[in-house]
Amino acid sequence: MDLSQEEWTAKLQSENNAVVIDVRTPEEWSDGIIANAIKIDIYRGQHFIDEISVMDKSVPYYVYCKAGGRSAQACALLNQLGFEHAYNLVGGIMQWKGDLADKSF
Repeated sequence: MDLSQEEWTAKLQSENNAVVIDVRTPEEWSDGIIANAIKIDIYRGQHFIDEISVMDKSVPYYVYCKAGGRSAQACALLNQLGFEHAYNLVGGIMQWKGDLADKSF
């Protein structure tokens, strides 16, 4: 489900067990991530599928990328794999108006 930043953050804050997933590349992560995000590069193909396949399908997942395209694909994949709640951040981190966690690798 596509959500605006306002909808995405409000819904995320209302959930106790939500997980945030950043599906960008490692190079993009160095620009900063949304706090507490799990980093799983969608471009890693089968590795991406392997990592998400072991996650709890009943937990809500809030997914973002740079502009919203890859995260929309990731949400569609999560839904195909039986995940009940996957939310895409429309506009991605490029339109993010909140704080970013500093990532020094």
